[in-house]
Amino acid sequence: MSRKYFGTDGIRGLVGEAPITPDFVMRLGYAAGKVLASGRSGTSRPTVLIGKDTRISGYMLEAALEAGFSAAGVDVMLAGPMPTPAIAYLTRALRLSAGVVISASHNPFQDNGIKFFSEHGTKLPDAVELEIEAALDQPMSCVSSEKLGRAKRLDDANGRYVEFCKSTFPNELDLHGMKLVVDCAHGAAYNIAPHVFHELGAEVIAIGNKPDGFNINLKHGATAPAAMAEAVQAHGADLGIALDGDADRLIMCDANGRLYNGDELLYLMVMDRLATGPVAGAVGTLMTNMAVEVALKQKGIGFARAKVGDRYVLEVMKENGWMLGGEGSGHLLCLDKHTTGDGIISALQVLSALKRAGKSLADCTKDLVIFPQALVNVRVTPGFDWTKNAAMVAEKEAVERELGDSGRVLIRASGTEPLIRVMVEAREEDAAQSMARRIADKMAA
Repeated sequence: MSRKYFGTDGIRGLVGEAPITPDFVMRLGYAAGKVLASGRSGTSRPTVLIGKDTRISGYMLEAALEAGFSAAGVDVMLAGPMPTPAIAYLTRALRLSAGVVISASHNPFQDNGIKFFSEHGTKLPDAVELEIEAALDQPMSCVSSEKLGRAKRLDDANGRYVEFCKSTFPNELDLHGMKLVVDCAHGAAYNIAPHVFHELGAEVIAIGNKPDGFNINLKHGATAPAAMAEAVQAHGADLGIALDGDADRLIMCDANGRLYNGDELLYLMVMDRLATGPVAGAVGTLMTNMAVEVALKQKGIGFARAKVGDRYVLEVMKENGWMLGGEGSGHLLCLDKHTTGDGIISALQVLSALKRAGKSLADCTKDLVIFPQALVNVRVTPGFDWTKNAAMVAEKEAVERELGDSGRVLIRASGTEPLIRVMVEAREEDAAQSMARRIADKMAA
C-alpha cells in the first residue's frame, strides 16, 4: 500500500496548509495514540515523549498533539526543544511507548513536520505508519474523563542527553587543546551541542545558537556551512562542526575552511574502525559518491546502496549486520553508538578518529578522490512522474551512453518536497554540470 501522509521522514509541509494544520495534527495524535494503545494489555497506559525544534509553529503543533494523545488515553511527556536523536534516545532510555518530534529538519521555518520513533528508538516501520494512516480515516472521539491522558514536563532532558553523547566518546581521549566552531543552525541543539564539546575539554565558539522562532537554518548550519567555515578562519579554530535544525545532520570543515560532507566523513569513520579491526561493510544511498564505493571495495570492505533517506540506510544496515552508514547530506549512522542518525555523536566519532590517528581531516581522507557530482533540483507539481516525460527519459539515456563506465545518472523525486532531483557524476565537473542541466531542461520541454 502507498502512504497518504507519511514521506521518507514523517509528515512534513507548509504550516497552515494540509496536512500541517492544528486540526489534522490533533487527529494524528489521536490516531497514533489509538494504535499505540491497541497493542497493550493490563492497566498501564502508554506514554509518549514529545520534542520539537525551535520553529515558532512548534508551540501550536505541540499543543495539538498533546490534545490528541490525551483524547486517546495516552500520557505525554514534554521535552521542549531537543534534537531529533535525543528524543530517540530518551524514548528508549525511559522505556516509553513512542517518541514524537515536531520538526522539518533542514527546511525553512515556514515548514514543519511530525516524525515518530518506536519504543526502541528507531523510526516507525512502514506497517505501523500505514496503521496510523488507517486510523486517521476513522472519526475522532474521546475516552471517558477518568481515562484521559496526563501531560508533564521532562525537566532533566538536556542533561540526560548531554551525558549520553559524552558516553559515546572514548574514555581514554579528550578534546583538550582543540578549538572548535559549533554551528547549531539556530535549531534544536542550540543549548546542547556546545556543552557536549566543552565538557569534553574543547574550547568552543558557538554560532547559530540564538533561535528566535524564525531563523532556524537561516544562513547557518549544515545546509549553509559557509558561516561555519568563515568563523573557523576568523577565530583560528582547528575544526568546524555544523548541524542542521534538528541536529541529525553533520557537515565539518578544517582549519582552512575546506568542507567535508557526509560521504567523506563516513569514509573516515570506516577507516578508523578498520585500523582497530575488520569492517564487513558500510551502507550509502543512491546519491553516495562513486568514490566511496570504489575506495571501500579496494580495501575489501563491502558497500551497499539504499534508497535515499536515513530510514532506508538503517534498514539495509540491519539486513547486512553492518554498523556504519550514511548520506552525503550528513546523516550518519553508527549503530554501535545510537539507534538513529545523530549529528553530535557523529562529530564525536570523527574527532576521536582524528585524535587516534594524530592526523588532520585532509590527511585522513586523502585516499578518497571524490567524483565531481552535479545536482539540479527542479520544482514540480505534487505527483509529477518524470518517467512519463519522454524527452527527459531520452536525454537521460543519451547522457548515460556518453558517460559509459566513467559516471552515472540518478533522477529521483524528493520524499519531503515537490522536487525532482537530477544528479550526474562524471570525471570532469564541467561535464557533470552540463549533463545534469541538459536533463533538467527537458522537464519543461
